[in-house]
Amino acid sequence: MGLFTKLKNEFIDIIEWLDPTNNTIVYRFERYQNEIKMGAKLTVRESQVAVFINEGQIADVFQPGMYTLTTQNMPILATLKGWKYGFNSPFKAEVYFVNTKKFLDNKWGTPNPVMVRDPEFGPVRLRAFGVYEYRVEDAAKFIKDIVGTDGDFTVEKINNQLRNIIITRFSDAVAESKIPVLDMASNYNEFSEKIGQVIIDEYKEYGLNMTKFLVSNISLPEEVEKAMDKRSSMGVLGDLNRYTQFQAANAMEAAATNPGGGAAASGMGMGMGFAMAGQMMNAMNPMMNQQQMYQQPQQGGYQQQQPMAPPPMPAASTFFVAVNGQQSGPFDMNTLSTMVKNGQLTKDTLVWKQGMPAWAAAGSVQELSSLFGAVPPPMPGMPPVPPQM
Repeated sequence: MGLFTKLKNEFIDIIEWLDPTNNTIVYRFERYQNEIKMGAKLTVRESQVAVFINEGQIADVFQPGMYTLTTQNMPILATLKGWKYGFNSPFKAEVYFVNTKKFLDNKWGTPNPVMVRDPEFGPVRLRAFGVYEYRVEDAAKFIKDIVGTDGDFTVEKINNQLRNIIITRFSDAVAESKIPVLDMASNYNEFSEKIGQVIIDEYKEYGLNMTKFLVSNISLPEEVEKAMDKRSSMGVLGDLNRYTQFQAANAMEAAATNPGGGAAASGMGMGMGFAMAGQMMNAMNPMMNQQQMYQQPQQGGYQQQQPMAPPPMPAASTFFVAVNGQQSGPFDMNTLSTMVKNGQLTKDTLVWKQGMPAWAAAGSVQELSSLFGAVPPPMPGMPPVPPQM
């Protein structure tokens, strides 16, 4: 092999790139001293763009296809090189292959909660997650503004910046939407469309095109979600009395079906079930009694129910007294006691009250016997004091 043949083989005659990584956006075609042979073949596959750079300046951009490099299909490079009449010798140029396919399933999320004011819950913190897709739309602009001289530019080198743009625009859109937290799930599409339209313009500044933006989830802090779960559970339970009865019935059934207890265990299970039901109802009674202290709402709020009055005292016994053959009265027990002390009523005086079959001596009426116990009998030789009315 002669020296000329050896030098000839050092020149590039086939320029192409197959991406084995699936995450490379820009790849610089490497060759010794970047020398390209006259009439070299350039293969640009679908989802690729080839960019020629000469002495730091972007020259020609080749779309998908196969090319034989001549001055006719490299007008910018030919002008930069000063080839007025064509060229027949090797030339130097850097070749960058730009991947124009869609880069899918890029994750985004809020690193810190977004503070919003909800009309129902007040100030709350929200987190959000989703995915986005993009592709290179302007290869020359992308290389000039983003890639520079990086010969192996991957998605990891730009995704962080793209996510920051998304998070900023999303936070602003959520705060301005004034949509209640409980209604946000029904507005994911609206959020995605609104934010996507804003991001498209910003991505174009980098030579990129946002092909899809999706909001996958908007969530509340864990403690707030737990409180909402409890609130929902109370709504599902409905009537607490029926729920208590249902729980007691389940406890009875579980105890009665104990395989190791037999008939005794069945009876014990029923007893335990009833006891548990009683305990539950007793626990509920203070709440129910407290609720019963309030009547239906009236104007100005709830009116407290007045406590029930005690029943009336039983009526005191009254007696009619026969005085000088005449009926007098009726007299209560206090008046009768005074009459006894004054000698106006003795054990032989006839008395009657409602319910007695006939007039009877006062001393024979058990209800009046206590009136005569403390009265001394008449002194010997002293006539009885006649009753005075």
